[in-house]
Amino acid sequence: MLQREVGCHALAGRATVVRFFLTVVFLFLAAMFQPVQAQTFKVIHNFTNKASDGGSPFGGPALDQKGNLYGTTYTGGTQGSGSVYRLSPSGSSWTYSSLYSFKAGIDGVGPGFGSLATASNGTLFGTTEGGGYFGTDFEIFIDSGREVQVHQFGRGVDGAQPIGGVILDSAGNLYGATSLGGLYGNGTVFQQIRNGSKWAEYTIYSFTGGDDGTNPPATVTRGPDGTLYGTTSMGGANGVGVVYELSHASSAWKQTVLYTFQGKSDGQNPVGGVILGPAGNLYGTTFDGGDNGGGTVYELSPSDNGWKFKTIYSFTGGYGGPYNKLALVNGTLYGATEGEGAHGFGSVFKLAWENGKWIFSDLHDFTGGNGGAVLYGSVAVDNQGNVFGTTNEGGKWNQGIIFEITP
Repeated sequence: MLQREVGCHALAGRATVVRFFLTVVFLFLAAMFQPVQAQTFKVIHNFTNKASDGGSPFGGPALDQKGNLYGTTYTGGTQGSGSVYRLSPSGSSWTYSSLYSFKAGIDGVGPGFGSLATASNGTLFGTTEGGGYFGTDFEIFIDSGREVQVHQFGRGVDGAQPIGGVILDSAGNLYGATSLGGLYGNGTVFQQIRNGSKWAEYTIYSFTGGDDGTNPPATVTRGPDGTLYGTTSMGGANGVGVVYELSHASSAWKQTVLYTFQGKSDGQNPVGGVILGPAGNLYGTTFDGGDNGGGTVYELSPSDNGWKFKTIYSFTGGYGGPYNKLALVNGTLYGATEGEGAHGFGSVFKLAWENGKWIFSDLHDFTGGNGGAVLYGSVAVDNQGNVFGTTNEGGKWNQGIIFEITP
């Protein structure tokens, strides 16, 4: 077309054609190089595993309304058995405080990969993998740093090794899961009700290791009607995990398998549990499997014919997909991969619903070394889209980091 125009116009018109051509080129390049939403990555704390500072933060941070971050470390603290910390914003920097150091006794040892639950009265709740008899759950008073043990697991059929943390309901009751123990040794779901200064613990389900699943590492999610939702990392009809619900009727709880993973394009080993969307949909991840072998993000939607499963995204890589729960903020899903990413040390991603489909964005690929590596915990996201999380390894002292990704 341009050649035809040049051939038909006089020499005096060539300048117009050249200007037109240059304008087209400029507009094309401008469209190609429009500013994109750049992500700023910043390490806001390097764990040292010295003095009261912790090390190896398996769990991701919890964010309160004032912008404080609360979390746990698997090692470190004054006794080397793990710690509870707070990271508070202070201008353009952050102030780190150690709230509690576990003593490796009845108070517990080694908080796992579950994030802390924050209560409105200024207390934190979480779980330890060991200590007590076979794991504990605890309450920490933020102002004083005082620790109160809620329950010691492993003394009967109450379950053992609660590594995924707990959740709170509006009445202040706790719910969670143990990865082992129970009637059949395959894990439990429990409820704990405060009774004055003490807690009453109830095992509401013991996994049989059959079609109902086995070894639920993540804590449950509670719906507005009191129904509990969760995943098992293994078991089910195909041996690679299930999504389940526990509904309460009268004085009994009923377990129903909502989806059994096949280990195909749907993924396998859903370690991280599920979250509940505003429309009643469930969102979760698998650590492995999917079309590309690196795990998946999936959606389960309630329908008249049961629950409808959909794979939203399949990660590339043979191993090291998402290990923990997603976060849902302003309609966007956020999560992290344990490994994978451009350097194989993990990544942070988001999935935004745009024009009737989910759009995947890689927010950051971890580099190892001082940049951090290996993400087991979930991420916390504020309303501005700032993402906070931890890596289990890397940092200046190779004890892990807390990071912030700012859009």
